[in-house]
Amino acid sequence: MLLAEALFTALKDRGAREVFGIPGDFALPYFKILEDSKVLPLYTMSHEPGVGFAADAAGRFNSCLGVAAVTYGAGALNMVNPVAQAYVEKSPLVVISGAPGKLESQRGLGLHHQVKRIDSQYKIFEEITCAQIVLDDAKTAPKLIAEALDTCIEQSRPVYIEFPRDMVAEEVDPVPPYQPTTEDMDAARACAEEVLEHLRAAKQPCIMAGVEIRRFGLEDKLAELTSMLGIPVVTSFMARGILADADSPLIGTYLGLAGTEDVRQTVEGSDGLLMLGVILCDTNFGVSKREIDMRASVHAFDREVTFAHHTYPNVPLGALIEAMIEIAKPLGKAEKLAPSSYPRNLPRDDSPISPTNVASAVNDMFSRHGKMPIASDMGDCLFTAMDIENTALVAPGYYASMGPGVPAGLGIQATSGKRPIIMVGDGAFQMTGWELGNCRQYGWNPIVLLFNNKSWEMLRTFQPGPDYHDLDDWGFAKMAEPMGGHGVRVTTKAELVDALESACQDETRFHLIEIMLDRGEISQTLNRFVNAVKRLSGVK
Repeated sequence: MLLAEALFTALKDRGAREVFGIPGDFALPYFKILEDSKVLPLYTMSHEPGVGFAADAAGRFNSCLGVAAVTYGAGALNMVNPVAQAYVEKSPLVVISGAPGKLESQRGLGLHHQVKRIDSQYKIFEEITCAQIVLDDAKTAPKLIAEALDTCIEQSRPVYIEFPRDMVAEEVDPVPPYQPTTEDMDAARACAEEVLEHLRAAKQPCIMAGVEIRRFGLEDKLAELTSMLGIPVVTSFMARGILADADSPLIGTYLGLAGTEDVRQTVEGSDGLLMLGVILCDTNFGVSKREIDMRASVHAFDREVTFAHHTYPNVPLGALIEAMIEIAKPLGKAEKLAPSSYPRNLPRDDSPISPTNVASAVNDMFSRHGKMPIASDMGDCLFTAMDIENTALVAPGYYASMGPGVPAGLGIQATSGKRPIIMVGDGAFQMTGWELGNCRQYGWNPIVLLFNNKSWEMLRTFQPGPDYHDLDDWGFAKMAEPMGGHGVRVTTKAELVDALESACQDETRFHLIEIMLDRGEISQTLNRFVNAVKRLSGVK
């Protein structure tokens, strides 16, 4: 078996469904083998950040490996931002980079795409991946591949594979199959006993579900556990969209002072908060007037469970939930709260559009046609998504990079076949919106909701005044047709409703709905967020 075939076969055997990439001279040999072997489908994008965001989203959506394939230097270094985002947000992304051949790197000449040293790129990726390998030895390569991919699966973080171009056709043994780590279930059961005792002793127990639930494919197990316990469940901001179709006592998403009062009181008033797979970061907790009392909380994350004064090491989230299911009994102590309600019934009139109107229009569309997955960029589009009925959502809730929205939506459709909604602002669309030009080639047909206020409006809310927040009017809707889609600019509620209905009726191409918003018109959720931050910082 050729080394490149062994790598792609190992990826497929471990759950990868496709490869996103851009070819380059150092990557051409393994790209050719990927295309000829047809082990995995290849989707080429237009710019490496789009490759990274699409592959990341595919991995997140399916709780499996996402794969990004690029060339050395000019390709891989364009991927640093998406890979950094995948690292901090715990996404299982595999980065494959072509590289100079072994003989080329020994000639003593500077090579094109090289930075300081031949291994500079490798050292950069050491900072943003959990494992790094170079496939420069046919005898050791299969074992190294297995170790790297298995680490990616078990840690749910990116790994880096450097592939010298003179090695791709070397004959090698098959990559050893995935061998899951054998978990210490006795330790998990002991931990589960203490966790449940903590919940039983609490007057107001509550569960907060975080991103690791989706990353490790634990939504069904969590739904089973929470239904057994019968206590309120919330998601963290980053984990919005999980449990969307599960039978679970989910009451909403915790956003501190930016969220709803009942959810905030349930979480902050809990004397027995169990956080399952929650990343402790400012976007999940930073806008609350009072901090969550960690002394009364249990935090299960990164393969350990932490109580106030001690830790159970090497207890992964799946093992803990499985052990809790074995012994859980209804607690019956929590007040039953109604699930969050969402704005609906948008009037079809000629009044201007607000971001909350967009949420209402999407909720009405879901009522008529069924829910769709959402990919959101950073900005008010993401805060508006909090007012849309709970559905599968991919978004940069922690790292907060601009640009993931459009390529993430394409990644969702490529890996799942489901038509997504993409929510993106005009600033982020200027960065990666042009990836929509790849839709026609692959038959993708997302519905794109482009929030156009001719401004970096979220930045303006924090620092009103400067002209550098202003953006020009690019007329995005007119650009859709040359890229193979349909575009329409809407300025009224009636036009928005009609555009969404038209997009639902036409599945032959992507639809770009350019929603014109007044500067200063922001969603209710972003308004609460901004006001909370200003109060905390003493800004009037």
